[in-house]
Amino acid sequence: MPLPEFTKRLVEITLLTYCHNKVPKHARHEIKIYFKVSGDNVTIYESRPYHLDPSVWKEKPVARFRYDQESKKWSLYCADRNSKWHPYTEAEPSLNFDDLVKAVDRDSTGIFWG
Repeated sequence: MPLPEFTKRLVEITLLTYCHNKVPKHARHEIKIYFKVSGDNVTIYESRPYHLDPSVWKEKPVARFRYDQESKKWSLYCADRNSKWHPYTEAEPSLNFDDLVKAVDRDSTGIFWG
């Protein structure tokens, strides 16, 4: 089920700023951080030039946020090496999307940003 339009817009505003500020200006030719919205999922990706062909950029999922329409809460997920999603146990589901973005940024386990 798609996100409510107002919720989607708030998420987009938050993540546009977050992704833009995550990569220093001098490194933007080496790494890109962006997000995609699909249904009630919002996924942050990291993209870097492929080492065998720098003209090709390879994306890697970093974090996924899932919105529960009933509870109006967001949950945070992390990807394993096979890009399979698992609940991130260091952050409880929250009504506040920004709380989970901050959990990704803190990355206390190193699962998101290494």
